[in-house]
Order: sequence, then structure tokens, then C-alpha cells
Amino acid sequence: MNRIRAVILDVDGTLIHSNDAHARAYIDAGEELGHKMEFEKVRRLIGMGGDKLLPRAAGLEEDSEEGEKVAERKKQIFKERYLPTLKPTPGARQLLHRLRDDGMKLVVATSAKKDEMGELLEQAEIADLIQDATSASDAEESKPNPDIVEAALEQAGFPVDQVVMIGDTPYDVEAATRAGVRIIAVRTGGWSDEDLGGAIAVYEDPRELLEQFDDSPLGRNG
Repeated sequence: MNRIRAVILDVDGTLIHSNDAHARAYIDAGEELGHKMEFEKVRRLIGMGGDKLLPRAAGLEEDSEEGEKVAERKKQIFKERYLPTLKPTPGARQLLHRLRDDGMKLVVATSAKKDEMGELLEQAEIADLIQDATSASDAEESKPNPDIVEAALEQAGFPVDQVVMIGDTPYDVEAATRAGVRIIAVRTGGWSDEDLGGAIAVYEDPRELLEQFDDSPLGRNG
């Protein structure tokens, strides 16, 4: 394996425990505006962009009048009600420090909008470690389409065989695979190893990946 020169990072569920909060914010917004959604259904769609989630969860196109209302209210609820309570996933900051210390460039690739992304990175206590970032604002299509990963790959500036992604959902795995990028998965998003099939390795959380770093796909022995 070629030496890894850059790591593409998903944020929600990977570096910060936010997947449940996103689902609850969608449900809260839907209830306020008369669009009932089921938690389990919404929860399994977190990791997709809202443009794909709302049609599946509520039968609303995001660019419709009602879809735009729900999406905007969800964004407000998430920021005001849930974001301040969120915690980083175990070992997230320490793992990113190790990646930086080993000379790897860190590029975020998230389905969040650009203005939301900065707040998430701050809450995850990693904003100062990120060198480049791509968001839903940089892509024609959200995950599981590969656009965001492809944009991050361009930002990384290295050949695809020198880049690895870290994510937590099947949508990350699909997006990375379609972009030709190998992906390491973590279970912090609540998905099973079977759900994360296609990842080159699966770890409990960033801490476990850090503990097994040298023998991981990121390490010298991987």
C-alpha cells in the first residue's frame, strides 16, 4: 500500500455524537409544521443529505415550499436545542493529532451545509486541526453520491491511492467507494459491521483506531 498522505473525514457520527440529535431535530421540526416522521426511519437516513432524507422520511422534496420550511426549522432546532449538548466521539481529537503528527493532510467531507459545518467542528473540539473542508455547499449531489468525497479528494491534492476516508454510515462507505477512495469505518454512528460492508477496516471508535494505529490501514504496518 502506498503511504497515506491525506485523510478525508466525515464529521457527524464519526467525530461527534450527533446522529440521534439530527434525527430528533427533523422530527421536532416536522411535528411543528404538521409532517409526522418516525424516529427509527429518520435515524437510519442520517448521513444522507436533507435533499435525499426528506423525500424518504416525510414525502417532501427539500426544494418544495414545505420541504424548505422543514429543512430550515430543523436547522434552527438542531443549532439551538441540540448542538450545545453534543460530545466528541472517544479519541476523536487525539486521532486527528496523530494523523497531523504523521504528516497527513486532514480534509472534512460532510453532508452538513457550510455554515453548519464550522459549528460542528467547534463543538467536536477539532476545528483547529482541520486544514481543508468540503460540505454539501460544494456538491451537486449529497451522500451517498460521491460528489462531496470527490470535492474533498480534489482539496487533498494527492492521488487517490494515497488517500483514505474515515466515516460511520453506509452512505459514507458508498460515497467513498463510488469516488474510488478506500474507507475506514467506525461504529460510533450506530451501524453494524454488516451495514458497513465495503470498508477496508472497521473500528469501535476513533480511540480504538488510534490504539491500533500502526497495524491499521493508516499505519506503517497496515
